[in-house]
Amino acid sequence: MHHTPPDPPGPPGPHPRLPSPLQRVEDDRFGRHGVELSLKRDDLIHPDLPGNKYRKLVLNLRSAADTGHDTLLTFGGAYSNHLRATAAAGRLLGLATVGVVRGDELAGRPLNPSLARCAADGMRLHFVDRSTYREKAEPATLAALLRETGCRDAYVIPEGGSNPLAVRGCTALGEELREHTDVAAVACGTGGTLAAGLGPDRRALGVPVLKGGFLGEDIAALQRRTFGEPTANWRLDERFHWGGYARTPPELLAFAEDFEHRHGDATGLSVERLYVAKLLYALTVLSEEGAFRPGTRLTAVITGTREPSE
Repeated sequence: MHHTPPDPPGPPGPHPRLPSPLQRVEDDRFGRHGVELSLKRDDLIHPDLPGNKYRKLVLNLRSAADTGHDTLLTFGGAYSNHLRATAAAGRLLGLATVGVVRGDELAGRPLNPSLARCAADGMRLHFVDRSTYREKAEPATLAALLRETGCRDAYVIPEGGSNPLAVRGCTALGEELREHTDVAAVACGTGGTLAAGLGPDRRALGVPVLKGGFLGEDIAALQRRTFGEPTANWRLDERFHWGGYARTPPELLAFAEDFEHRHGDATGLSVERLYVAKLLYALTVLSEEGAFRPGTRLTAVITGTREPSE
């Protein structure tokens, strides 16, 4: 199956850094097994919309502009990078933004740094109970949320930004990796980046950061909506969620600090804890398990940046 990359995206705010840098790192945990590790620095694409957030949002933002919408409405949890990126895009493009946040118990409480950033960028936050949030994609529930927020005419972007436009935006990542990698690996929240397939001529590995075992079906469904049928070149390893989203036990934090100590000076990488640390830990374990053949060019897609509060 051939995936046609999208047109070059128009930048909201500062011009994006595309293609993103590819950095080779020397690490004996990979090298002794004959594996060449590289970091695809999507975290450096855009200062406000780093990583897969730029790739997933850019065609949605273009669609919103082309259809005359002046308000974006989307969904996320209390620590959602997607909410932050959408809020920043709204600020840069002069669009109103509304974030439907999972957990009505958060209403009236002091905002955490992630939600505070959303609010500072002008996003109006609407907290809903978890039962309603689970049904957010149902037409009746969505219509009720649009009424409650006064945004009947908003351009709706799903949780994590993962829809066919997002998937098509992420196909450019596979094109950038075409000549440089055999296995591309990415941490997965909603699976939009992995659904792009990361190119038909390589294997793609997804490391879910949420537990539940539902993501494979979601990715296949998203590929059907985007390309007509699922691709066969990707797989998930469900072992490395560390108990669920936003769970970062001491062992994982120690690993992230060690990775920064080993490679921070050479790469400038500060390991984001919720997604990237889990991805890099998973790849280290898989390498030690012999999951990659000697000679494999393995690329970890760095999709997020570490915040000072982490």
